[in-house]
Amino acid sequence: MMRIYLSLLNAAKFRKVFDFGEREVAHWFPGHMAKGLKQMRASLRKVDCIIEIHDARMPFSGRNPSFQESLDVRPHILILNKMDLADTSKKQSILKQLDREGVRNVLFTDCLRQRDENVKKDRSYCLMVIGVPNVGKSSLINAVRRTYLKKGKASKVGGEPGITKAVLTKIQVCERPIIHLLDTPGVLPPRIENIETGIKLALCGTILDHLVGEDVIADYLLFSLNRLERFSYVEKYNLEEACDDIQHVLKCIAVKLGKTKRVKAITGVGNITVQLPDYSAAAYDFIRAFRKGELGKVLLD
Repeated sequence: MMRIYLSLLNAAKFRKVFDFGEREVAHWFPGHMAKGLKQMRASLRKVDCIIEIHDARMPFSGRNPSFQESLDVRPHILILNKMDLADTSKKQSILKQLDREGVRNVLFTDCLRQRDENVKKDRSYCLMVIGVPNVGKSSLINAVRRTYLKKGKASKVGGEPGITKAVLTKIQVCERPIIHLLDTPGVLPPRIENIETGIKLALCGTILDHLVGEDVIADYLLFSLNRLERFSYVEKYNLEEACDDIQHVLKCIAVKLGKTKRVKAITGVGNITVQLPDYSAAAYDFIRAFRKGELGKVLLD
């Protein structure tokens, strides 16, 4: 607790803005995304409802505007998934902001948990599940199927974007009434114009890490945690206090985890091999700890 107290005292020293420099989010619109969007449009005639899934940690950032333009089916339900990882203390203000944007049918869910009461829904027929990559579309389908049919997974789930490659055939999730869901591949806009939105998407696992760089993602994560005064990383990685220097934090993480790598160094007496902290491994652990909720609940928007 003393470490957290010291961190709060030093909060004034933390960065107020994140320096993105000249960075750009790499273009990432694989062929299966374009194909998937085309298949979604072709399937609209047999769809009674659209369910859009998004990450509750960023309820506004990163939603694909092409869904609204290309898949304008009513009713349209927005599900903010992974609520167990999000700070939902501002839930009402989020709902009001979404309402101002014309989004009125909103549910918060946590579809990886076995407690599935938060995915129960009223009568319907065929629903298409859409969203950007890795926000829990397949998890929602499996949770509904588990609740109403008492059956296991029908749609493959993974922690990296790009698991679902194409629009699947109908997956039955209920018998009375008969309800089918269509799983779809995650589709990003062909170009993400806002660099901060791109890094938020990468931090939440929607864009492949290497397209942004784990060092940049880890630095933005540190900036965000300090800005939100979420200092659980201090005790988790045995830091003396919160710090705004990502290199120092990664060095402490590497030491704590025993992550080192052998590097050849040229000296006056020849080449020698030295052990140095593995900053890449440390960044990897830092980011994944956040994604698993081990660094506290956050709201990035």
